[in-house]
Amino acid sequence: MECSPARLTGRVVRPGDPGYAGASAGWDELFVHYPLVVVYARTTQDVVNALTWARQHDMALRVRSGGHSLEGWSSVDNGMVIDVSELKSVRVDATARTATVGAGLTQLEAVTALAAEDLAVTTGTEGSVGLAGATLGGGFGFLTRYLGMACDNLTGAEIVVADGTGGAEVLHTDLENHSDLLWALRGAGNGNFGIVTSLTYRLTPLRSVTHVQAAWDGTGDLPGVFEAWQQTAPFADDRLGSQLELRRNRTLLFAVLAEGTPAQARKLLAPILSVGDPDVTVRAGNWGDVYTAFQVPAEEDPANWKFCSQFTRTPFPRTAIDVIASFVRDAPTDDSNFFTQAFGGAVRKSPRGGTSFPHRDALFYSEPGAGWGRRGVPGSGDGLTPRAQAWVAEFGQALRPYVNGAYVNVPNVGMQDWETAYWGDNVGRLRQIKARYDPRNVFRYEQSIPPAAR
Repeated sequence: MECSPARLTGRVVRPGDPGYAGASAGWDELFVHYPLVVVYARTTQDVVNALTWARQHDMALRVRSGGHSLEGWSSVDNGMVIDVSELKSVRVDATARTATVGAGLTQLEAVTALAAEDLAVTTGTEGSVGLAGATLGGGFGFLTRYLGMACDNLTGAEIVVADGTGGAEVLHTDLENHSDLLWALRGAGNGNFGIVTSLTYRLTPLRSVTHVQAAWDGTGDLPGVFEAWQQTAPFADDRLGSQLELRRNRTLLFAVLAEGTPAQARKLLAPILSVGDPDVTVRAGNWGDVYTAFQVPAEEDPANWKFCSQFTRTPFPRTAIDVIASFVRDAPTDDSNFFTQAFGGAVRKSPRGGTSFPHRDALFYSEPGAGWGRRGVPGSGDGLTPRAQAWVAEFGQALRPYVNGAYVNVPNVGMQDWETAYWGDNVGRLRQIKARYDPRNVFRYEQSIPPAAR
């Protein structure tokens, strides 16, 4: 039986409306799309109505939360964008140490809301990124080695899926209900099975952290810093999370020690900080305050970005480090970098019920990334685009002998075997789950999971 005709609800924006330019834009201005309608859902029912309407009008659709899709895949030409960024509810149960949050929450909003209760869950480092999108692809940051991946702490979700009548239905998934779908949502990436409207997390008490930043001028100390970091960071106390950001004019280390003092942080980082003569700053305090302090305003970001993601399971030999140093010195802009995040610790422990995130044995994650152009100024980076894109592609290719896999939240568009790169041995099971919950492949984009053949 077919469902009755749907009506769009929520905040609906179409071409010609005053807010259309902003509604159709994503964070990465390299990609420009012109959807026919953008629906900002304010309730789960708005999502149900929008999905049903799109299906009844045979319209391509995309799911958007934070708008940070790094290849612009959360928007679409001549179709519908269902945007959940206005679903910002937060319900914290401090006794049970759980939180149920709307899918529109940003990472900064989540960190600060939970930190007010001295509680935490893993998030990435950039506050403007949507918590839902980050979690559904895996999700890692400074607390990963301490608390596990963001998806490891996901215990349930509300999701709107396409039903068999041409409409939509709401499912609640946890370890007892639709547990196969929860497994898939823990790492397969946003927008593959349906539209997540809320997420429930297991929380951990976190009273204080110590944040350390070290900066070395230029790239002269880069080889020594990287060698010391890769031999230290993935094997250190699980409370220590750290990242390197290597630029053509600076070598940067960022670290957070959960429930630790500045003296303890300096001791754990001593092998790295003893290289050269870095400028070191240390701050201790509530995680929400520390996290807020190191945020960079989104308007200061370059307009355009390109990335290549990869995982490393054995330490880089000196030849690989020399490749990194060579590319970094030849970076197209000061905002271009080689970023790397230490794994190990709790990442190696899969939660009850498992996850579809397969890269648990990695020592670290890394990505060459190029940023260029002035935000809000169309065409400002056009002259640099070919060089920036080539630099990232060549950088990633040069490291291929030393890395494997890729991160679904930072897609590699040129990779042929992208399914295996993102999901490893989980591809077959993910296709079966896709066939169960979205057999008509309503939720699809350039590198979405295809349903298994029946």
